[in-house]
Amino acid sequence: MGMGIDVRNRIANRAAEEIKNGMIVNLGIGIPSLVPNHLRQDIHVMFHAENGVLGIGPSPKKGNEDENLCNAAGYPVTVVNGASYCDSAIAFGMIRRGYVDLTILGSLQVSQKGDLANWIIPGKKVPGMGGAMELAQKAQKVIVVMSHADKMGQPKILEKCSLPLTSKSCVHMIITDMAVIHVTKDGLLLSELMAPFSVQDVIDKTDALLHVSDNLQVIP
Repeated sequence: MGMGIDVRNRIANRAAEEIKNGMIVNLGIGIPSLVPNHLRQDIHVMFHAENGVLGIGPSPKKGNEDENLCNAAGYPVTVVNGASYCDSAIAFGMIRRGYVDLTILGSLQVSQKGDLANWIIPGKKVPGMGGAMELAQKAQKVIVVMSHADKMGQPKILEKCSLPLTSKSCVHMIITDMAVIHVTKDGLLLSELMAPFSVQDVIDKTDALLHVSDNLQVIP
């Protein structure tokens, strides 16, 4: 079960709505990297990357890439007016001191308590969790964007994560191809549905208790 670019952009577009004027925002690889392409023109933020860029703009058009300008995942980016560069130590210092207002990360699993497991893929060699641990603990708000189920159709939102954790009780909000879910002190709250899915569809693909908002919204 994979997601086409349209679905990925739909998730990124919804995540972009959570970005407010003046924020410093860190984006993970994959779907999060699409978020700047969906930011409203009247919203002015500084996108932060662990490799030392503060002020990332939208992805460049094909043929206009600068081989010396990339994000932490190595993908080409643009920069906005006022952007600055630093070394990785300073970039991580910004994270660890709590200067990042929002981080948007991909994930393999999220628990009903907001535990995050996003760095190890079973059966594959991985270099490590990168900056995800610091971001999950120190960003003021953590949003996870991901498919609701894995490639085998198994739920990725669980009562308890089965994969090694990146960080405990850190996720505030989950945006998937099926729904928008908030992690609250009372459990998971289903607040928005992605059309054409129903509440029952989301419940069937979620291996954790879901509370349904009285003001449930549908994203067309």
